[in-house]
Amino acid sequence: MTPGTNTPRSRRERPAKPALTLGGIVATAVDLMRAEGLERVTMRRLAQELDTGPASLYVYVRNTAELHAAVLDELLGAVDLSPAGAGGEWRDRLVRILTSYIEVLFEHPALARSALLARPSGEHYLDLVEAVLALLDEGGFPPGKAAWAVDMLLQFATTNAAEHSSRAQDIGAQDDWDALTTALRGASDARRPHIAALGAGLLSGTGRARLAWGFDVLISGMQAAPAPDTRT
Repeated sequence: MTPGTNTPRSRRERPAKPALTLGGIVATAVDLMRAEGLERVTMRRLAQELDTGPASLYVYVRNTAELHAAVLDELLGAVDLSPAGAGGEWRDRLVRILTSYIEVLFEHPALARSALLARPSGEHYLDLVEAVLALLDEGGFPPGKAAWAVDMLLQFATTNAAEHSSRAQDIGAQDDWDALTTALRGASDARRPHIAALGAGLLSGTGRARLAWGFDVLISGMQAAPAPDTRT
């Protein structure tokens, strides 16, 4: 339009919008999550950010849950998978990869909780599964056992990340922890002798130490357990 007038510009004079792509949609969703939080990453809000209609996005993602899964997969690109091809004891390298996965989720608390339900299927998630399976194979896990073990390990890691991220965002979490500490340490020898005897032990250990021990228990238990019947 002519400067200083209110005459609307013709559509033909407007710059063309970039064509929608799945990669562009996910990248914009990640930026939106970082700026406004995962709860704001909806199809409607994303369409507004991309200057399009929500219907245009459904060509690429079916719903908000699938969109969040795609965002999760994009962020999983930051997981350090290098231990899979490094030297050293396979169990230590496996725990390093799983710990890196948890740390990525720690950086995005809402995404950690969403990961409990999200079902990512992108390249980064498949790379993570491949790395875990490679180390289980190196550790002598038969195929059937490895197929179920990878699911258990990632579930444990995801649940741990979601639990701790929820505590970090809960303003009353410290008060709840203090109340639990007081209750455990003040347990009666007569009524609750086992709690009274283990009071300090129940509260001991850093989050990282407990996490490493949990992985050790899972891996050791899965090694000793009989192979599952994967035909059912």
